Amino acid sequence: MYRKLIKPILFAMNIERAHSTVLFLLRMIGKIPGGRALLRAIYRTEHPSLEREVFGLRFPNPIGLAAGFDRNGEAFRELSALGFGFVEIGTVTPQPQAGNPRPRIFRLPADRAIINRSGLNNKGLYKAIAQLRHRHDRLIIGGNIGKNTLTQPSQVAADYLKMFRNLYQYVDYFSINACCDNCADGQNQYRPILLKISPDLPDPLIDEVTDLMLSTPLDGIVAVNGTFSRKGLETDEETLDEIGSGRLSGAPLTQRAIEVVRRIHRRSHGAYPIIGVGGLMNARDVKAMLAAGASLVQLYTGYIYEGPSLVKEICRALIDDAASEASASPAPGK
Repeated sequence: MYRKLIKPILFAMNIERAHSTVLFLLRMIGKIPGGRALLRAIYRTEHPSLEREVFGLRFPNPIGLAAGFDRNGEAFRELSALGFGFVEIGTVTPQPQAGNPRPRIFRLPADRAIINRSGLNNKGLYKAIAQLRHRHDRLIIGGNIGKNTLTQPSQVAADYLKMFRNLYQYVDYFSINACCDNCADGQNQYRPILLKISPDLPDPLIDEVTDLMLSTPLDGIVAVNGTFSRKGLETDEETLDEIGSGRLSGAPLTQRAIEVVRRIHRRSHGAYPIIGVGGLMNARDVKAMLAAGASLVQLYTGYIYEGPSLVKEICRALIDDAASEASASPAPGK
């Protein structure tokens, strides 16, 4: 239904309006008695072979929703009901900010991609806390945090410290786009802190970051962010020139994202977990990412193009693979 009916309607809208419409509808479904239960019955898949223990957390499945979709934590309960094993909200900043002028997000249908230069628009730390305060304990929520655009360099550390201290009791892990010291010391409960890296880093620098992680208090890597590269796109140059700058996500990023994860995993010898994200458009891409060394994966652009059935399709494929591996393994004692 999504691909034949709903997607054409959403893709006829401006992408930000379409996104706002989807979040509004999800929230409305969540307010209807039994609404989330209906979503779970249709979309959620549970099976022991899907479960993962990473960072000391038990994930019902390894498929998460990347930061940027639910910036303010307004629909994470409904998104979990749609089958995600975890949801990463944000990027959240200390103060609300409007982001860059519109238009600032663009679809590239010929490439199954999106270009985004939103400027981290969000409603700020305290609006996010208001949403997260009544979360269900079984949901695993990540918090992608950042500094405000107007924050002076001397106050950047203070921005991050404020985010850590105030969100600590409401999220299960943090991801950040820049390395920092272990500024969450002193909290009563452990919260993993992950570094998110760019696919545009040259391989020697990726190796350097991989090695550096072993000597830092950070707990893992999210690989990768969007790319500024426009190499090999089907979209015509005139359209790209009109769009201008921004990070590109989606199918053109698949190969590079998997390469980066494989490189990090091999060099680190699996010393720390990796969340693989970037260009995961179908079950085949997800299986390749997991095979490259990712402990968990996240969807974003693939979910927009393929719709809510994508998580279920991936989970079913992973269950089938686990069953095939089990049947191929020799029975105990043989």
